Amino acid sequence: MKEAIVQPDLKVNIIDSEIPIPKDDEVIVKVVVSGSNPKDWKLPQWHNKAHNSGDDIAGVVHQVGRNVYEFKPGNRVAAFHELMKPGGSFAEYAVSPAHTTFHIPKHTSFEEAAALPLAAMTAALGLYQRLEGLPLPWHPTTKPTPLIIYGAATAVGAYAIKLAQLSNIHPLICIAGRGIPFVESLINPAKGDVILDYRSGDSKLVSDLKTAVDKAEIGGKVQYAFDAVSEHGSSRHISQVLDHQTGQITRVLPEDEKDQGDIPKSVRQSMTHVFAVQPDADKQQFQKETGSKTGNTEFGYVMFRFFGRGLAEGWFRGHPTEVVPGGLGGISGALRNLKEGKASAVKYVFRLEETEGVERYRTN
Repeated sequence: MKEAIVQPDLKVNIIDSEIPIPKDDEVIVKVVVSGSNPKDWKLPQWHNKAHNSGDDIAGVVHQVGRNVYEFKPGNRVAAFHELMKPGGSFAEYAVSPAHTTFHIPKHTSFEEAAALPLAAMTAALGLYQRLEGLPLPWHPTTKPTPLIIYGAATAVGAYAIKLAQLSNIHPLICIAGRGIPFVESLINPAKGDVILDYRSGDSKLVSDLKTAVDKAEIGGKVQYAFDAVSEHGSSRHISQVLDHQTGQITRVLPEDEKDQGDIPKSVRQSMTHVFAVQPDADKQQFQKETGSKTGNTEFGYVMFRFFGRGLAEGWFRGHPTEVVPGGLGGISGALRNLKEGKASAVKYVFRLEETEGVERYRTN
């Protein structure tokens, strides 16, 4: 099979590899479309390690391990590949744990499905596993529950908006830039949702945040914030309007140097890493304290299937996509564009059949 190996300098080598063989709890997927994420360029550079860094899979089941009971060859699926492990999505065949694989309906395109796994799960983990107290979508709140989302036009931020809507979390105070027109299509102004433009400058943004909180008629207090950017002082800006007694903020990157010492210690901070749902992820603290058998892995299992049901019933959708020409041959340019911040309100995806030397694959 053809496989793309991303180098630390973001050059991509397309090599011939063996089709992977599934372990007992794994699924081998014939990849029709692969998604991409900023981490796809970051990890090869951070670790100085060339590897197949793709993790968003959409395609058809090729083979399953002996313990897999939900899937069979021919099923249309989307899946999240295990970070930094062999068998990534930048290849004709990819590996996914069964519990991070989910069925997709026939009316959902592979392009849309490829934009879902990593970003949507990151949003779900941040909202429901890291920010303590937010209601799950099947038990929506009936009282005002303000939430700040920084980076609302990113895939993670947009999925956070979509999930918050299902949980009836409002008002949403969304922060975006070029993607503001897209974010406008996601929010509900009738419930107090607003969008602020970070391009107006740091001081103006903080002033706008304070004004938005004052106008929201929520007692001037915001308890929850999801920072889907986590750079350039974003968490510091948010913290200036968070309640200093009950405030919580979760980030997708480590604390920015610009934020160090500026966020009140009383504000509860956390990191949201999608690898928390992987089979070998560390147990949560409550699991260690209580001996509980369930945690992030089981949360991931449930939420991936929740996404599939939402696609089937029409109340959950993927992020807008842009098909990068050339299949695997287009990865290098796309990752450079991601690094340079050229993507806004869009996910880059790659059709494997457009790769030189790959035959067209007929799907059911």
